[in-house]
Amino acid sequence: MAAIAILIGLLFVGALTGLTSNIESGESAPATLPQDSESAKVQELASEFPGGDQLTAIAVFSREDGEALEPQDIGAAQAASEAMAGIELPDTALEQLGDWEGDKAVEQLSPAVPLADEAAQSVLALPGDINGGGLADAVSEMRDAGKADLPDGLMLEVTGPAGFAADTASAFDGANFALLGISALVVAVLLILTYRSPILWLIPLLTVVVADRAASLLVELVASQTSLQFDASTSGIMSVLVFGAGTNYALLLISRYREELRRHEDHREALAKATRASTSAIVSSNLTVVFSLLALALAIVPAYRYLGISLSIGLLVALAFALFVLPAALSLCGRGLFWPKIPRVEDEQKTAKSSGWYRVADVVSERPATYLAGMVVLLVVLGTGLFGANVGLSTTEQFRTESEAADGLDTISEYTSAGAASPLSVISPAGSADAVSEAIGTVDGAEIQGPPTESTDGTLTRFTVVTDSEPATSDSYREIEALRDATHGADGEALVGGQSAQSLDTRDATARDTLLVVPIILLVILVLLMLILRAVVAPIFLLMATSLSALAALGAGALVSEHIFGFPALDVSVPLYSLIFLIALGIDYTVFLVLRAKEEAGYHGTREGMSRAVGLTGGVITAAGIVLAAVFAVLGVLPLITLGQVGIVVGLGILIDTFLVRTLVVPALFNLLGDRMWWPSKPPSADGSEGSGVEESPDTSEASTRGDGAGVATRVDKRSL
Repeated sequence: MAAIAILIGLLFVGALTGLTSNIESGESAPATLPQDSESAKVQELASEFPGGDQLTAIAVFSREDGEALEPQDIGAAQAASEAMAGIELPDTALEQLGDWEGDKAVEQLSPAVPLADEAAQSVLALPGDINGGGLADAVSEMRDAGKADLPDGLMLEVTGPAGFAADTASAFDGANFALLGISALVVAVLLILTYRSPILWLIPLLTVVVADRAASLLVELVASQTSLQFDASTSGIMSVLVFGAGTNYALLLISRYREELRRHEDHREALAKATRASTSAIVSSNLTVVFSLLALALAIVPAYRYLGISLSIGLLVALAFALFVLPAALSLCGRGLFWPKIPRVEDEQKTAKSSGWYRVADVVSERPATYLAGMVVLLVVLGTGLFGANVGLSTTEQFRTESEAADGLDTISEYTSAGAASPLSVISPAGSADAVSEAIGTVDGAEIQGPPTESTDGTLTRFTVVTDSEPATSDSYREIEALRDATHGADGEALVGGQSAQSLDTRDATARDTLLVVPIILLVILVLLMLILRAVVAPIFLLMATSLSALAALGAGALVSEHIFGFPALDVSVPLYSLIFLIALGIDYTVFLVLRAKEEAGYHGTREGMSRAVGLTGGVITAAGIVLAAVFAVLGVLPLITLGQVGIVVGLGILIDTFLVRTLVVPALFNLLGDRMWWPSKPPSADGSEGSGVEESPDTSEASTRGDGAGVATRVDKRSL
């Protein structure tokens, strides 16, 4: 049966590979614009105007020495612009356009004209349907063509909406492969250190690698048949989560398997008992995270919805491989897999009290109120890092890697209005065009650029508006809001869009999603904990502890991000991403610990049962926490600051939860409240069911470290004697 389970797993991956062989992998940036936002409506109406379905690029020319441009430089800039307009679209772009039959791949919308004595620019346009890798390749071709014959000292930088979109897409080129490789390396090293075996680490690592591949293929298949978008950042985050969660499940199962090998000669019997004993904790943990992530389906930002669904699919695949493929592989390999420290039946049994983690919990039990108060103060202090933290990255601050588009925007900002690289579009009914034009003129820092254009049917008018502020900054947002107020006053149907307006609408939608989704996730987790633990009091306090830990991590992460890594601000999406992962994943370890504590409480009472649970699970939970924190830290290899910040915050939060909350806060809570933690259920009793509490009895290693029926029977028999 073991070989069949492994074969089914491999056939599943093989079938997915065949079904997705002709599907283009997600390389685009996340879809962050809410579909019902004002800027999304402007984007949709753009196709009603001549050239409205194009994506503009701005070619900026300046000299390396900062000197003024000579007439021959302007001529060279014009020649470079014509060369860019004459390129042929690469195959990756043509595949996205399908039956496109345009006359030119790139259209030059304006000649090279001076911005100032030191700089000039021209405006070009690409087909608007190109995105992701196709757009990155097309802009790369443009840049190469434009720079080919430039005279010495004259620089070209391609920026604008097309430039930024291309740089975002190209920044992910090869990044997910690097993420996968580094994640595998980190997990391998930590597993070797955990197991101290030259071969054991291979089984969980290979299982997780195959599970990650299966999850990616399955999500790509689902995306090809639905509206789900599988973009580059989703792929990277899912790999991190599958690697982290899958490794955690493996650590929990193998730890229990090692215990059972010291009691059973037949390694298959030991594995069966370990799997049965671990399944409840693994499934409970997995479903808690899955249902939490599915709450993102209520978000109005498309990227959050897609991410929640994709990660849920990935975690369910990781669960299937952990419960079926991993035990099958362990069964085939046998006891020798643990070489050189092969567990034997004659080995001395490990007891809860022999663990250093038990001694920590025992110390906490002597003064639980003191430790709880101290930890609450510490977590609150860490959380204060949020006060005064800058939130919101401008367009040029998004990249960790070099971006020519960002450099080009800086060049434009040096010599003219920063908003010139990312103009706004104002669309109004044709009948109110004069009133809207006057309203635009009343807004400080806003200026109409060029004549207005009419839609093909003559019912709409579009104005191109340039503001003074750098795109996607707080100043530009204030100008956009003022522009909207003014134009809406002139005509309620007027709309303001453009790149900066899209960033503003995304920011506002993210704030709305955070306020909606995070409470729903808390409620979902609370209900699931009540069902898992069959209690009310314990879930409430455990969720409060995890939430406080998450806020502490967010505050600490903001400080580390700004003062150690030098990032200018937290991206607006970081709090939402971080809170979701920290609350959902933090409950993981709580579920592992409290389920074992409930098991031990049946023999030793609630307070001692918790101390024993900490002693028995301390090693494996600590290893799992370090693995998950390290894997999330690997997000730093991805090119966007946002994902690096998520890695920092979540990594810190997992370490805080592993070493402070699970080790000190949770034992302190159980020692203070005792049997009341299980209300309204009765405390676990000596026969393993829920009933009256039991007094602590002498330690028996077998009874104190087993969760199967035989262990219960042994304990009851000894008590009856």
